[in-house]
Amino acid sequence: MSDKPRTESIYEALERLPPEVVGEIIDGKLHVSPRPAFIHSRAAARLYKGLGPFDEEEGGEGPGGWLMLFKPWRHLGGNILVPDIAGWRRERMPEMPDVTGTELTPDWLCEVLSPSTEALERNQKMAVYAREGVKHLWLVAPRARTLEVYRLQDGDWRKLGEHAGNAEVRAEPFEALPLKLALLWQR
Repeated sequence: MSDKPRTESIYEALERLPPEVVGEIIDGKLHVSPRPAFIHSRAAARLYKGLGPFDEEEGGEGPGGWLMLFKPWRHLGGNILVPDIAGWRRERMPEMPDVTGTELTPDWLCEVLSPSTEALERNQKMAVYAREGVKHLWLVAPRARTLEVYRLQDGDWRKLGEHAGNAEVRAEPFEALPLKLALLWQR
């Protein structure tokens, strides 16, 4: 037996974080961020609601075909990430598993940018998402009132467009229905 004190694992440190912060493990390092401001939460909630028709059962009024989750724990390649919204095509995830976090890579992710998290999301998290094969990524900036749309192409993010203000957008992979950006910025 060693006299050396046991070092707390990064996973134990993550689990001990207080509820007023968000913890993520990216490339072996624990990142702790403050809980999002109301403007951030509101934009994420309104976007989730706006994409609701894609999460409907087959035969419903909307296009369906997706399983959408709000703030899921994502286990990707040894990383534990908490995107704002994640979506899986139903053919890849026909039923929602009864688990805390899944290793099945989402087909689409959305990060709502905050001043305290933007650098982390644009750099480390986007790199992990590309490495793990997420096909589509949206970055929503409520303060700037922008939506950036990306597609993974040959292992790198290709920016398909940046939409601003109160535009009505048909953005990949949800181009079947228009999204009114004004809904995301309403207070």
